[in-house]
Amino acid sequence: MATNFWEEEYNKTPPWEVGHPQSAFVELFSSNELVLGKVLDIGCGTGENAIFLAQNGFSVVGIDLVPSAIEKAKQKAKGLGLEIDFSVGDALHLRFHPDEFDSVIDSGLFHIFDDKRRLAYIDQIAKVLRPEGGYFMLCFSEKEPTDWGGPRRVSKEEIEEVLAPNFEVNFIHDSILESNIHEAGGGLAYISSARRK
Repeated sequence: MATNFWEEEYNKTPPWEVGHPQSAFVELFSSNELVLGKVLDIGCGTGENAIFLAQNGFSVVGIDLVPSAIEKAKQKAKGLGLEIDFSVGDALHLRFHPDEFDSVIDSGLFHIFDDKRRLAYIDQIAKVLRPEGGYFMLCFSEKEPTDWGGPRRVSKEEIEEVLAPNFEVNFIHDSILESNIHEAGGGLAYISSARRK
């Protein structure tokens, strides 16, 4: 999708901007699955997940394709006195050094890509993660109804297939991707944990 589509979304409040970190990532932190270190929040939006991690001792970098989202993220972090490296960036062409990050988190980005771009995307993530580094991804599952539109739904098999060349999958669990358009607070999703080979 073109950048101007995402800019238009951020001119209002996008469905995925819920004003707090996604509970799936809070739970990963609480269960010690997300280990302290340098983390990349890829497709960070206005920074709620990044801010949560920075408040809990992580060194955080956040990128998003949308300049207005990044500007909002910077203002939030500044208001909280947090040092977070937020910048505009393309997830398919990461500018970081190889093996730079201990973890990468992805809240609702993986599921927007078509099959070809998914492979390129995962290759980019594998490049910037250190060996044994963790990739944690939240996406809508195939159990989420399609009557309201939205991004592609994803099966466990698809996730496993795309990750297999670069990662060992630790788990793919049922979860919720919180949104401001679901009456129940969120859509049916998967939270995945994988380690770079």
